[in-house]
Amino acid sequence: MTWHGPTFRISDGETIDGVWCLVESKHDWLDEHHTEHLFVYADGRITRGRYEATDLAGLGRLLASGKLALDPPGVRERPAEPSKWRSRSPEPRTDESFLLEVADEIARLAGRPTAADRCWDAIRACLAEPTQERRVRLRDAYLAVPAHRRVYVLGDMDSQDRPLRILVTDPGEAVDGDGPVVTHELHRDALAYFTDLEEGVERAEERRAVLHADDPSGAPQPPIVLHQTVYPQGPPAEPGDFALRNDHEAPFTYAGQTYPTVVHAYWALSAAAPADHDRIRSAATADEAREEGGRAARRADWSGVRLAVMAGLLRAKFDQHPDLADLLLATGEAGIRYTGFSDAPFWREEEPRGGRNWMGRLLELVRSELWAARRPQR
Repeated sequence: MTWHGPTFRISDGETIDGVWCLVESKHDWLDEHHTEHLFVYADGRITRGRYEATDLAGLGRLLASGKLALDPPGVRERPAEPSKWRSRSPEPRTDESFLLEVADEIARLAGRPTAADRCWDAIRACLAEPTQERRVRLRDAYLAVPAHRRVYVLGDMDSQDRPLRILVTDPGEAVDGDGPVVTHELHRDALAYFTDLEEGVERAEERRAVLHADDPSGAPQPPIVLHQTVYPQGPPAEPGDFALRNDHEAPFTYAGQTYPTVVHAYWALSAAAPADHDRIRSAATADEAREEGGRAARRADWSGVRLAVMAGLLRAKFDQHPDLADLLLATGEAGIRYTGFSDAPFWREEEPRGGRNWMGRLLELVRSELWAARRPQR
C-alpha cells in the first residue's frame, strides 16, 4: 500500500495531520467497485471518500463486508512461494495486516511509537542483554509488525528481515520451516549484525551532526506576524511591528530617487513608462501607489528582477532608518510571517498553508545582514 501526503483537516480550529491511499469501494446499490480515497488522520478518524467517516473498527467492518477492498476485483493472487526462507517478496497483504498498517499510520501521525519502533526497542533490549525472555519479547514485537511490512522493518534491501527471523527462532529449529537450522553461533552472528547496524547508524548521526553543525538549536522563537492594518484616524505615534511593513511611511532614497514607502518604490520601479513611475511615486498613500502600480504596464523583466529590487529597497529603508533597524533586530531569530489582503500571495503568507511569504523571508535576510554589519568581522 502506498501512502500519500501530507494532508490535513481542520477540527475545532485545530489542524489534524493525515495521509491517504487508494482503495476499492462498492456502494450498496451498485454491484461493482470503483477506486476511492481513504483518508487516515492522527486522531484516529478514517474517511472513506469525502464524507463518510469511521474509525479503525469501522474500517475492519467495511473490509469484512466487501464494501471496501484493497485490490480491484479480478486481480490474480500471487502464487505461493516454494520457499519462504529463499523468498525475496513480502508476505501477501491481507485485510488484517492492512488494519495493522493503518493503526501504525495513525500512531506515526500522532507521534506515538509504531509496531516497527517497538520492534527496534526489543532488538536493542536483546543487544543489551540477550536472554531467552528478551528474545521471546522480540518475537512478539516482530510478529506485531504487519506481515506484509516485515521484510522492510530493518531497512536492509539485501538481508531484508532474515537476521531478525534467525534471532526470533529457537536453537534447533529451522527458520521459517525450510531455512537453516538455528544454532547459538547463528544467534551470535545475528546479534553481531545488529551491533554493526546500530554502530553504522551512530556513525551516520555523528556525521550528520558535523554536516549540520550550523543548524539552529534550542526551542525556536514564536514567529513574528506582520499584519496589514488600517488606521482610519491616522497611524499611531508608536506603530510597533507595523513599522516593519512596506506600507509604513519611512522616506528613503534608492538609486537616486526618494520614495515615501517601500510600496511606492516597488510599484514605481515596476512601471515600464517613466511617467507612470513618477505618478506612482507621488501617490498620496501606499494604498494609492499600489492601485496605480497595479494598473500601469510593467517592465518586461519585472518577474525576474523583482526579488532583487525588493531586497535592495528593504536594505535602503533599514540602512537609512536606524530606529527601524533596531526594531527589526529586536525580533531575534524568530521567523517572520508577512500577512495581509492587498499583497499578492507571492509576497505574503495565507492561512492555513498558502502563500510563499517572500516578504517575510527577505526581512529575515536583511535582519541577518544587519547583525553581520554591526559585529566586527574576524
